This record gives sequence, structure tokens and C-alpha cells, in this order.
Amino acid sequence: MKAELQRLAKRAADDGLLDIAYTTTDSPFGPLLLAQTPRGLVRVSLPAYDPDETLEELAARISPRVLEAPAELDEVRRQLDLYFEGKLTKFHLPLDWRLSDGFRVKVQRAIARIPYGQTRSYMQVAASAGNERAVRAAGTACGSNPIPIVVPCHRVLRSGGGLGGYGGGLPMKRALLELEGVLRDSRG
Repeated sequence: MKAELQRLAKRAADDGLLDIAYTTTDSPFGPLLLAQTPRGLVRVSLPAYDPDETLEELAARISPRVLEAPAELDEVRRQLDLYFEGKLTKFHLPLDWRLSDGFRVKVQRAIARIPYGQTRSYMQVAASAGNERAVRAAGTACGSNPIPIVVPCHRVLRSGGGLGGYGGGLPMKRALLELEGVLRDSRG
């Protein structure tokens, strides 16, 4: 059955009928749902989110032609695995920014430029996106980031150094910052 589904997914992709390929992958935090269009990675859904709701959102906002096609996301999974193992410091993946627009996409593109192991404040990110006074809007853009981890909104902190919020929860944000060496491991 699985081989048949993979064959159908490949045929749909070859025939130009696959608008969104998706799969799930394991992470240290639980399963991640990954979705990709021909343009690039469009969605990383964290374990705290309902995968069915994510797929419904993708079907409504981009295309109803959504198909589970794990092979289409092999490179994304490979790079995420390397990142979680501490062996990858920069993702090399095409991104599809379609789920964001206006100031939000400017903020998310600014976040994508924050180097591994570094952080920025919400104010710094707002300034990088072109409006240093739009700190709350920058926070909203972080919270609505459709491609977390790859677009590292976990690297954005409050001005005083506080963690702020995170869609995957503060323990996940802390663990990602510990992985990158920004914070010391709180367990030891």
C-alpha cells in the first residue's frame, strides 16, 4: 500500500498535479508536519499544532491538491535531522513565503537572516524589516511564522533578554537556543 501511495505521489508530481506535498518527521520535540510546494518549503507545523488543521489551512489558502509525498521532502527532513544533531548551522532550502504578506513577510525574511547561535530583539527585527517602532507587529509576525525552526523565530527575544513567546512552547524555544549555544543547558 505504501509503495502504491509513493507511486501515485510521484506520478502526480511528474504530471504537475501536486501543488503541496507533505509528510511528518520526528524531532526531539515530537512530530513535525512539513509541507512543500514547487516553490519551496511552505510550512513546518510544530507538535503543538493539529496536523489536520494545518492541512486544511494549506488546502484553503494555497490549493486543495495536497498529497502525502514523503520522498518530495527528503532533503528537508535530512537538513532538520542534521540541525537537531548539532551538525547543521544554516538551512539551504528554497522557501515559499506565500502564507505571509506585507510587514509580516518582511519580518520573517529578517528573521531568516539571523545567524545560528545569535539572537535579536523584537525591536531589532522590526528595524531590519523597515519599521523600528513596529515591535508588536514584529512579535505578531514571529507568532504567525509558518516555517519555524528553518525561519528561526526562536532566535528573537525580548529587549531585556527574556525569551518572549514561542508557538512550540517556551521549553522548546529554550531547548533550541541551548542547542545553538545561546543559552546554557538548564538541566545541568
